[in-house]
Amino acid sequence: MRRREFIGLVGGAAAWPLTVRAQEPGRVYRLGFLAAGTRDGQYFVAVFEILRQSGFVEGQNLIVDWRTYAQHVDQVQEFAEELVKAKADVLYATGDLAIKAMLRATSTLPIVGSTEDMMGSGLVSSLARPGGNLTGVSILATELDGKRQEILIDAVPGLKRMAALADANATSASQLQALQDAVRARDVELSLHRVSRTEEIVAAIDAAKAAGAEALNVLASPFLYDNRRIVMQRAAELRLPAIYQFPEMAAEGGFVAYGPRLLALYRDMLAWKLVKLLRGAKAADLPVEQPTKFELVINLKTAKALGLTVSPTFLARADEVIE
Repeated sequence: MRRREFIGLVGGAAAWPLTVRAQEPGRVYRLGFLAAGTRDGQYFVAVFEILRQSGFVEGQNLIVDWRTYAQHVDQVQEFAEELVKAKADVLYATGDLAIKAMLRATSTLPIVGSTEDMMGSGLVSSLARPGGNLTGVSILATELDGKRQEILIDAVPGLKRMAALADANATSASQLQALQDAVRARDVELSLHRVSRTEEIVAAIDAAKAAGAEALNVLASPFLYDNRRIVMQRAAELRLPAIYQFPEMAAEGGFVAYGPRLLALYRDMLAWKLVKLLRGAKAADLPVEQPTKFELVINLKTAKALGLTVSPTFLARADEVIE
């Protein structure tokens, strides 16, 4: 049941109408995508729908080059260079790893990036005036990973030991230390488990359980998002309550999720940046945006399967409860 309506994000579609400037007649545009996942996710479907409505139609005046790196992390730089050599008009990259590869590959082609913390990672020096050839969306991961940790402690009664599953290519040592410092103040022990390859995920979750973890904080990461099925399945098998980055992940079977709606990020922010850049805007002139509204979603079906009783007080905090 929905308790509060999700509110749109700063700089969304309302600010950028569909018809801004006509495309150049006879011109064929090219987009290069370097993403953790494949293009059939609903958020990328929404991106291509906005592009189509804006006059950029694949198979007519738009060519899309796509590279998926979640299972090929060691090839990220190679993929980035291939997309640049293909002479894309605009590039898109998901996550620090891919964005940094793009920036190494080109200092001139405009890049739209989606990542956890653009300023914290040193990708831009200012959100309002990014300069250079990079703009995009920064998801506030550093703050939200800590918030999710607090939520998970509240969600699991009597929690004394928990674990964090981190992408070694996305989460810094300082971020992990901040989580440890925060959890210590709640009189809870935190074990850290870093992974960089898909085949390491199950072993890391097993190690968390073996260390006595009673709950799992799955930290923000495109890589972990695209491997969410593996994470969810193993957490369920070990009866380990876990919290995830995007509200949609609770609907897919996660116990709890907190963050911005992923679909809204792509549809209302990223898609429109691609449109504006294809129409001739400069990346340096487009501010890096951040989500302003977040949802807490609880999956009671999953809680029941885990043998976990969720308190009425915690339920009352939710924006959506899946029953």
